[in-house]
Amino acid sequence: MEQQSLFADNVSRPLADRMRPTRIEEIAGQSELLGEGAPLRRMIDSGKLSSFILWGPPGCGKTTLARILAGRTSMRFVALSAVFSGVADLRKAFEEAEKHRAYGEGTLLFIDEIHRFNRAQQDGFLPYVENGTVVLVGATTENPSFELNSALLSRCKVFTLKPLDAEALALLIDRAEKLQHRPLPVTPEARQTLMDMADGDGRYFINLMETVYDLTAMNETLDAEALRKVVQKRAPIYDKDREGHYNLISALHKSLRGSDTDAALYWAARMIDGGEDPKYLLRRLTRFASEDIGLADPQALQLALAAWDSYDRLGSPEGELAIAELIIYLGTAPKSNAAYTAWSAARRSAREFSSLTPPSHILNAPTRLMKDLGYGKDYVYDHDTPEGFSGQDYFPEAMGRRTFYRPVERGFEREIRRRLEYWDKLRRQKNRIQNEESSHE
Repeated sequence: MEQQSLFADNVSRPLADRMRPTRIEEIAGQSELLGEGAPLRRMIDSGKLSSFILWGPPGCGKTTLARILAGRTSMRFVALSAVFSGVADLRKAFEEAEKHRAYGEGTLLFIDEIHRFNRAQQDGFLPYVENGTVVLVGATTENPSFELNSALLSRCKVFTLKPLDAEALALLIDRAEKLQHRPLPVTPEARQTLMDMADGDGRYFINLMETVYDLTAMNETLDAEALRKVVQKRAPIYDKDREGHYNLISALHKSLRGSDTDAALYWAARMIDGGEDPKYLLRRLTRFASEDIGLADPQALQLALAAWDSYDRLGSPEGELAIAELIIYLGTAPKSNAAYTAWSAARRSAREFSSLTPPSHILNAPTRLMKDLGYGKDYVYDHDTPEGFSGQDYFPEAMGRRTFYRPVERGFEREIRRRLEYWDKLRRQKNRIQNEESSHE
């Protein structure tokens, strides 16, 4: 019943079902995996299947490939969907697989949406995969590294399927035209628009073509504008709590770091259109202002906070313009992670020298006992010196001086670097004078 519910033909025989490939050679795209001599193709042709995971976006052919496997192997084929199946279904499948194994018949177990099984359920696969009771083929739209147990992954190969490219989509058009016995009723420009709408999803693309065929007269041809009125654009593939979320925010952050302002605007727009909370973007952009710009442009952090405040006051969509302005400013600002690396280095030293006390000359001495112990002795009040700088050392004596902050020669940090060099020069001069006076004594 499970196999039937996944792969049975519909009575209405929609275009997607009539176009479903029955041979590997008919699968559109995925030549890197299924072309002659490709790794997955070699495994299938040899008939010696080992457990593997098919990872790819919706509509790239994962389920179709599983169906073809069912016809290419001499093994018993069982299909389950993690959306509709539970522990009882898995237990039944494993028990039946053990019975058939006793008679020398192997079981190929296909699990659609395998990432929807929780960790405990995934652990249940391990003994049956390990001892060969089943050959597991799992299909997932989510990154297996995040969604599948490492123990299960170690027992399975992972094959990555890609969204369908223009060549693969054009092949689907050719097949649809043959089945429909007429050309796709769109202009060349509308044809490209239709392919863009699909965004690499073959199943969605076929449904779009079927809509166009169903809603156009025999002698009618749609241009791009008319096409947009007939079909709806595909909703963006974006899940705020899964890999797409992290991929896009990483793309935004790295585009900004690389001063590619236009790319950063694109990735931010993708996230907003996909339903991302703008306040999450603002939090990450504020972090970027501190981490990747820092004191190279002190205004960056102030503008980030101002954009955040503007969005809080205006909301969407008006407040989104403040986000765009912030992205443009951050993308064009001079970059420096000197403050970030200085803080990281200081934290490491704090952990390494976690028990050292400050030097005695900068310790306060509120009691007579503390004064007798040398607290505050020889402390020089910086404002009493001609330069407003005493040059004394403020690190623990056992630690010695350390340099954490190394400003770059970009933006405002160029001025900070000049200031630090001035203080370092004065410190060396004062230390030299102090050493000479000590030697005379």
